Amino acid sequence: MLRTVMKPLCGGAATVVAAALLAAAPQAESTAAPLVTHHEFQVNCSFSHRAKDDPIVFPGESGASHDHTFLGNTGTDADSTTESLSAAGVGSTTCLNPDDLSAYWFPTLYKNDEPIEPIGKRVIYYKSGIIDYQSVQPFPRGLRFIAGDPANTEEEFRNSPGAVEGWECGNDTHNWNFPASSCPEGSQLNIRFQAPSCWDGVHLDSPDHRSHMSYPVDGVCPDTHPVAVPMLEFKMAFPVDGDMSDVRLASGEGYSWHYDFINAWDPPTLEALVSHCINGGLQCDPRGFDQYKPDRGAALGENYRLPGRPDVS
Repeated sequence: MLRTVMKPLCGGAATVVAAALLAAAPQAESTAAPLVTHHEFQVNCSFSHRAKDDPIVFPGESGASHDHTFLGNTGTDADSTTESLSAAGVGSTTCLNPDDLSAYWFPTLYKNDEPIEPIGKRVIYYKSGIIDYQSVQPFPRGLRFIAGDPANTEEEFRNSPGAVEGWECGNDTHNWNFPASSCPEGSQLNIRFQAPSCWDGVHLDSPDHRSHMSYPVDGVCPDTHPVAVPMLEFKMAFPVDGDMSDVRLASGEGYSWHYDFINAWDPPTLEALVSHCINGGLQCDPRGFDQYKPDRGAALGENYRLPGRPDVS
């Protein structure tokens, strides 16, 4: 059985994996299934709130962090734990999936010292970061990590295995800091960044909140981090155009971009999406439906919940 992962990304790691897949792909036969080109599902979440809280870096210390923009669980604060996030109750989230009570956050973007909210429902991809996409497992309950580093230099950010496209607006792309020129009127400021997707299989966190996770190497998880989990890819867009000289992050320059995640999914729901979409080689929306392969069905119902579960009022 062909085990491949091809991702529509622009980063160096994605190019390596895609090249390996094309080289490995056998000639299709008339009875063979269509070539698998995607292994992902979307989680679409809108702005929830802002706060100078960080339950990973400064747990229990309200106001100790730079300002963060929170998506997902509406109750995330400095005191949040896996248990408190889960206890918020089904639907206590800005994500389309009411059973995704996870917390997602990143440094607040400012223009003219005014905080800027991301546009609408933002896309967070859950993808395979490895060639053997069928071996990807759901996040363990309570896993938490930071992708990126606010202390990065511009060079470190540029060379990060998580930097996909950097910052862009209009036709000005692949900027490792905010674009030096003005962004065209009516354009938006975008950033895409990948998280590590290999887990050590033991620790749900680590002292630096990164060491228990690793990026794949040439599409394979290293021996030190053998468990493949979904690769998060934040795709954020902000309603910012014009002069970029007055744009900053709460953490500093554009290359200080990073984001945090605490897994508080309902386990059966996450399992269904990972199995159907990532392991199944599909390009799914938040329901787990691939419009290009409608015969494969959906993992979730029209209410974005497992079949048989009631609507959330």
